[in-house]
Amino acid sequence: QVQFVESGGGLVRPGGSLRLSCTSNESIFSQSTLAWFRQAPGKQREMVAIITSGGRIIVADSLKGRFTISRDNAKNTMYLQMNILKPEDTAVYYCRGSSPDFDSWGQGTQVTVSS
Repeated sequence: QVQFVESGGGLVRPGGSLRLSCTSNESIFSQSTLAWFRQAPGKQREMVAIITSGGRIIVADSLKGRFTISRDNAKNTMYLQMNILKPEDTAVYYCRGSSPDFDSWGQGTQVTVSS
């Protein structure tokens, strides 16, 4: 089973930045479509950003200009750079990796934006 592990969450003040990481130990990482999702309390899980194996990127319209997704296949790691954070960005952030052979989620990392 392919496993993904998120890290980098925490408490940050409004206007601050965080960088989340998602790591897998699987060699098929480079062939996978990777994505970040988030789920705020009482709300449905929503897509934040997607990056394909070929490097195509999709970012949720409401987050464009503040959130950036990237990947480093040599390190089997995906990143989410989050800038100008707002209280409404508070959520558990999940990474997801998928290919024709698997579809796996990480356990999530909490991001709290509060003064």
